[in-house]
Formats: sequence, structure tokens, C-alpha cells
Amino acid sequence: MPDTPDTIQQTTLAAATAKNRIATLPPGSMKQMLALGRYLLQTEVHTYAFSVAANSILSLFPFIVLLLTVVRVVFHSTQMESVVGDMLRNFLPASATTQDWLVQHMEYLVHPHKKIQIFSLVALLITSTGVFLPLEVALNRIWGVHKDRSYLLNQAVSLCLACSVGVLAMASVAFTAAQQSFLTWIFFGHTQNIAFAIVTHALLSIFASITSIALFFLIYWILPNRKIPPRAVLPASVVVGLLWVLGRMIYVAALPWLDFQSMYGPFYISVSLMMWAFISGLLLLAGAQFSAVRFTSRE
Repeated sequence: MPDTPDTIQQTTLAAATAKNRIATLPPGSMKQMLALGRYLLQTEVHTYAFSVAANSILSLFPFIVLLLTVVRVVFHSTQMESVVGDMLRNFLPASATTQDWLVQHMEYLVHPHKKIQIFSLVALLITSTGVFLPLEVALNRIWGVHKDRSYLLNQAVSLCLACSVGVLAMASVAFTAAQQSFLTWIFFGHTQNIAFAIVTHALLSIFASITSIALFFLIYWILPNRKIPPRAVLPASVVVGLLWVLGRMIYVAALPWLDFQSMYGPFYISVSLMMWAFISGLLLLAGAQFSAVRFTSRE
């Protein structure tokens, strides 16, 4: 009896996970963690992570410019603009002084520099493909898919994911601005106190965590060139999203000890962002590998 496409795909996936020798191990076992560590030490994985990191840095600043442009031109909201600045400070792995410097320069580029806004849109369309193309190849290898999407189809998927990231960011900004207005009403306008600052920062971190989880879920679910059940990637998305937020806090706390400025001089900001993007890429691929093995071992 000839094999069906589904049978062939399942066989390919089983072979790919057997190659890593971890599909039959209990989920979360020490041997499985060691095997995952060996996967992250592969040269191919580092190549994917570096490629994603470089293009992420190239797409980050055009994305920020466009996000601030939408807030100013479409919503005309100074409060939402302030929220975008706070979210950037919450996301950027840098010291408080560096965060303020980056946010101020991004706000300066938004208005009235229309040429910069147009260039940012074009740059984002190009660099987003550079982010998602190597990710698709890496996720296809993890899930045992040997046929990648065509160039045009990959462009379409990358554009959809880039738009999804924008929607997630705008939704997070809108919800955060709404909760700040509500908290201001709750505190009777007395916002210059430590209680208001703590509650606001906590809610901002919660929204950032939810946004991170949703982003990882979309990448894990949509990007591989095969159908993947949402339940196969949702647990990994939650874990990786929370680890990403926690890891950023640890990385920021370690920046004074790393002291990139003494080694790289004026380029230390780019180096610190690139290093965190690389770590994020490895974390993303680790979550994808773990979810694929975990799902296959239970099939």
C-alpha cells in the first residue's frame, strides 16, 4: 500500500527526532536536557541564531520608528507615546541611561522626518524577511521538514508575521495606556508616588510577558512549513516567553559586570543589543526543539 503524504511526513519527523536520540526520553529528564544542550552547541544552530540576531537589530529601529509614527499620526495620543517609551525601556537590554538615550533619539526621528518614516517601512519589509527566513529553515529542520517555502511564499508569511508583531505591539500599548488611565483615576490623580510606580511597572511587565508569549507562539505555530497543532507549541511558548523576560532582567543586571563599553567604546550599545538578540535566538530555537521532541515522544 503506497504511503500517504501524512505518513511520509510522520516518518520524516520521527527520523529527525531519532537522530537527536531524545524522542523516547521522559519529558524534562536530565538526559533530555543534556541532549538539548548538545543541540544548542551545534554550529548550524549558532549560524541561524547569529543570522536572526543581525537582522533583528536591523529591523528593531525601523519598527520603533513606525510604531511611534502610528501612535502620533493615527491615534494622536501623547499617553500612548509615553507608553511606547516605557515599553521600549522595559524591552531593551540596556542600562537606564542608554534606554533613555535610545528612546529620545527614536522620538526625534519620528516627526517631521517623513523620508525617515518611508525608509523605515522599506527597511522593515526587507529585514523582516531576513529574520524569518533563517528561522523557517531552522524550524523546518527541527520538525523534520526538508522542503522550505518558495521565496514569494516566504515573503508573504514574513509580512504576515511582521504585521502580527505590529498588531501585538499596538494592542499592548493600547491596553497599557488604558490601565494607566484607570490607575490614575483610582489614585485620584496622585501618580507621583512609589505605590503607583510599582503597580504600573508590574502591569507593564505582565503585558510584556503576554506579548512575548504570543510572539513566540505565532513563530512556533505559523513559521514551520507543515501543520502543527497549537497544543504542541503552546507550553513551550509560555515557558520560553517567561524565560525571555526573566533572562532580559538578568542580562541587564549583568551589563555593568560585562562592561562592553570598555572593550567596544562607542559601539557598546550595538554589541549589547546584538549579544542579547543572539541569546534570544538560541532560546527560541531551544524551545522549538524541545516542543518538537516533546510532541513526537507523546505521539
